Amino acid sequence: MNIAVLVLIVLAISATGYVLGRHRALSGAQGDRRNLHSLIGYYGQTVFLFASVPALLLLAVWLFLQPLMIEARVGAMIQPSDIPEGGSATLVMSDVRRLAEGLDNAIASGAVTEEALAGLQAGDAELGSLLSDAGVALGAELRPNVLEAAKAYRSDSHGARLALTAAVIAVSLVGALLSLRRVSPEYRARNVFERFVLAALIASSLVAVLTTAGIIASLLFESIHFFQLYPAKDFFLSLTWNPQFRGGSDLGIWPLLWGTLYVSFVALIFAVPVGLLIAIYLSEYASKRLRTFAKPAIEILAGIPTIVYGLFALITVGPLLRDYFAQPLGLGTSSASVMTAGLVMGIMLIPFVSSLSDDIINAVPQSLRDGSYAIGATQSETVRQVILPAALPGIVGAILLAASRAIGETMIVVMGAGAAAKLDLNPFQAMTTITVKIVSQLTGDTEFASPETLVAFALGMMLFLFTLVLNVLALVVVRKYREQYE
Repeated sequence: MNIAVLVLIVLAISATGYVLGRHRALSGAQGDRRNLHSLIGYYGQTVFLFASVPALLLLAVWLFLQPLMIEARVGAMIQPSDIPEGGSATLVMSDVRRLAEGLDNAIASGAVTEEALAGLQAGDAELGSLLSDAGVALGAELRPNVLEAAKAYRSDSHGARLALTAAVIAVSLVGALLSLRRVSPEYRARNVFERFVLAALIASSLVAVLTTAGIIASLLFESIHFFQLYPAKDFFLSLTWNPQFRGGSDLGIWPLLWGTLYVSFVALIFAVPVGLLIAIYLSEYASKRLRTFAKPAIEILAGIPTIVYGLFALITVGPLLRDYFAQPLGLGTSSASVMTAGLVMGIMLIPFVSSLSDDIINAVPQSLRDGSYAIGATQSETVRQVILPAALPGIVGAILLAASRAIGETMIVVMGAGAAAKLDLNPFQAMTTITVKIVSQLTGDTEFASPETLVAFALGMMLFLFTLVLNVLALVVVRKYREQYE
């Protein structure tokens, strides 16, 4: 059964339970709602929740575990001899899934029956015709074990789907019936409903924590796998980045880290002063009419796709810097450079700094301004000595957000700074960043079995740790200043 249809069935059972719950509560009170402990709606809502939430949770868990269990069982049917030279077990399993889907389509269209399918063997002309009509293109020659694995994959998937349908509907019905049996005028339906909602809120709050934990765990496990294949000393101490998928790679992180910091530094040097001055002007000096127009116009910059910024860097900013600065000064001949990517990225970061800083400055109490004016301070002195110090924690947060955005940017760097991993102080030379190399190492048909691929996870882990340290330092600075200010 289709998952959407199954969800609709659960919701239909729950809606029916809602109506029956209200009716049962009202009947128990002889039609007088004053005899009920809770409002009548709570009785229907508790039945609805018990009929829907456990069933939908079962559905979600089942859909997550089912592919893992089926592929583990089917994968055991694939022998090492079934893996073609230069291929992998992952690619063979992809063929198994495509083949199973093609067989499903052939049966659904009436081209073959289940009985006829069971008798087909690898190499049969009829099977080849069926797969061709179904549009199935395999990555290698069809082997007998692969065909049997595809048949087992179909059988297990269909059986699991039927079991899922029966289990979810049964849980929904049982939940509705048990909840209905508890409905009575004395039943504390409101308390039950509120506890249920509280549990849902707590579970929702844990999503962010669990997601972060999952990200860290995936990065950590794959990074450990990488360091088992490649010496950690060479990764952290080497000054060369030279991946070779045929062996002999030199995977030093320092050229990538230097490029990341250099490009981000140039971007922040441009974005922070400009964004902060914009925020001060809009919040303290601009008229209401100008502010109403200017702030949305500046925030449009945050909505422009990064690929558009990359094209702007490639076509406009890069050639401009090359022709009027790099070549006349003898600093470079390429339009791809740190300065190109940094300036364009700085333009992209302006609204991150200006918008957040503007909101923080506007949140400073008017009483602080009035007190400063009362002792004879000018508007500029008030901004420098009262408003900015009061808004500093929020401004630091805005700068931190912009820095994190700069460190994680990829497309602008690819098109504006190039892909050269090297240590250089010349801002008009092409360089690259960690994020760009993470993408390049995972691009194509790769298998997580070589250091050249797994290094992407080690780079991601280092980037995560770097941003974590940046956040901690910002938090320390903010707390230290708050203590002095208070």
